[in-house]
Amino acid sequence: MIHRSAVSVVLPAYNAARTLAGSIASVRAQTWSDWELIVVDDGSRDATAELAQELGRLDRRIRLIRQRNRGVSAARNAGIDAARGRYLAFLDADDRWLPRKLARQLEFMQSIDSPFSATAYRRQWGARLGPVFHVPRVITYETSLKSRPFISITVMLDREQVRVRMPEIGPASRIPEDLVAWLAILRTGVVAHGLDEDLARYCVTRGSRSANKLACAYQVWRVYRDFERLDVPSASWYFAHYAVRSVGTRVPWLWTP
Repeated sequence: MIHRSAVSVVLPAYNAARTLAGSIASVRAQTWSDWELIVVDDGSRDATAELAQELGRLDRRIRLIRQRNRGVSAARNAGIDAARGRYLAFLDADDRWLPRKLARQLEFMQSIDSPFSATAYRRQWGARLGPVFHVPRVITYETSLKSRPFISITVMLDREQVRVRMPEIGPASRIPEDLVAWLAILRTGVVAHGLDEDLARYCVTRGSRSANKLACAYQVWRVYRDFERLDVPSASWYFAHYAVRSVGTRVPWLWTP
């Protein structure tokens, strides 16, 4: 049974004991209180599960699911399967939301009956913030091929209108599985809507998957060819748009301080 007003937050975690408490605190600080947080421990070898369990004793809205190490997509799918709310939101174990994120996004989606939305955000290196990554008002399949107009921690989905499933490629994969999932939804003709308010913090650390710009670009190319099955001319055309839009400070996922 889906509770119409509740938001289910899915948070995959692997060896995240150092950062998990801060991410969970940003959920608990939300001005919208009708949420559940599903922490999926993906076979961690540190105290991730124990920390989530302890925080769950403090706040009954927090639930822990444990699984063997199968990768972030399998963890997100486990959380999706366990979700009880009408709306789905996603957070990673080293990222943060601003306090009004859920309230503003839910209000925005309900005001226009949107099935799929994303917000603006900033990248963060320690205490230093990058520029605001603005999100377009309307997001289609084609615009998402030309650029990556949003990231997962800014997404909210209405499960009464949209079904989401992450491709389970495995824990060693460098493919941006979330991009594959969002493109699969948009390919059906669903239109996403952007709430251009800075409501999230994407925290970048040395060695993180997003820190290597050339590797990120290569994985986007693989998405075009291996998952979207674009021919070389089409893939090259979209990749050229992606590359141009990813240069300099205009696109924060390639911006470094």
